[in-house]
Amino acid sequence: MSEMKERTKLFWIVAIFMAAYFVPWSSATVGQAGREAFLMLQEYAREHVLTCLIPAFFIAGAIAVFVSQASVLKYFGAQARKILSYSVASVSGSVLAVCSCTVLPLFAGIYTRGAGIGPATAFLYSGPAINVLAIVLTARVLGWQLGLARALGAVFFALITGLLMAFIFRKDEAKRTAGALHLPDEEDRGRGLVQNGLFLLVMVMILVFAAFAKPGPGDAALWQAIFSVKWYLTVGLLVILVIMLKSWFARDEIHAWVDSTWDFTKQIAPLLAIGVLVAGFLLGRPGHPALIPEHYIAALVGGNSLAANFFAALAGSVMYFATLTEIPILQGLLGAGMGKGPALALLLAGPAVSLPNMLVIAGVLGVKKTLTYIAIVVVMSTTAGMIYGAIVT
Repeated sequence: MSEMKERTKLFWIVAIFMAAYFVPWSSATVGQAGREAFLMLQEYAREHVLTCLIPAFFIAGAIAVFVSQASVLKYFGAQARKILSYSVASVSGSVLAVCSCTVLPLFAGIYTRGAGIGPATAFLYSGPAINVLAIVLTARVLGWQLGLARALGAVFFALITGLLMAFIFRKDEAKRTAGALHLPDEEDRGRGLVQNGLFLLVMVMILVFAAFAKPGPGDAALWQAIFSVKWYLTVGLLVILVIMLKSWFARDEIHAWVDSTWDFTKQIAPLLAIGVLVAGFLLGRPGHPALIPEHYIAALVGGNSLAANFFAALAGSVMYFATLTEIPILQGLLGAGMGKGPALALLLAGPAVSLPNMLVIAGVLGVKKTLTYIAIVVVMSTTAGMIYGAIVT
């Protein structure tokens, strides 16, 4: 293990040296791309870290400490009832309005706690993909057909992705869960399932309200009303959370929770930062050119060919989309001549996968499983784009 860590350090030292030595930073294009990389990181830090990532890290830490492994195995384990585990995992995004990066601590928490790879990856896909607000906004801005196709495709994809991952890696899962079913129930310090469930629910609601995006002027009155009181609701829920902690949890449990949260933060935050920098350097923010200008991408995704849909799905899987930002990007690309099929392919692949979360997923699942997951998402998105493009044209 120590030898591997030393090799990793050597890799980063060499990579930084090579970048400093060979990258033509004096070039206007490269200089602009470098600026975009750090501006994207700044935008991410300002808009998503406090309201999205930090609550997600605490939820992941709570899952790891307070949720018994027996419970995870019962509902999400390899031997759990498939209807229950996949149903819950595949619709989780309807309550968690999170982006592809925010869902990572939650995914890491349930997977490392013993969840089967099928339900865990179904949850990983559905978290950012089945976002009710994003689907409604997609229908309003890009047309109801695209909004409906996105909603149906996201739920179906979550199920199929999980089932395929479970089937492909069934032997690995059998070895991984070999002794888990015989583990005794963990001590709950007198708390029942209802109390632990309410504690996690309050934290999830804090995440939902704190990260609630500002609706457009033409959006439903309900979304406007929720946004106007989001911070009152968040503060109220924080007070409830503090009361729960003082009433139901011992001091050593709270310390274990904080330690677990810090472990997830150390594992995920650096990789996210690196991924956002790379994505910003290559693609830039919406409307701001970087190393690869947006109009080049638009030129490659016109029509409804296999190549156009595949490129849209592949580009979407690399690009980072904060929640809802994919909609204005696609609006501009459609105006520049992007086909409707490739637009759906990018919608299905983009919010659920990104370069930052690829790095983190690889740290949790390993490279082989991560590449398989990405391939499944890209292939299914390409297929869905071609079918949709053939229907609407």
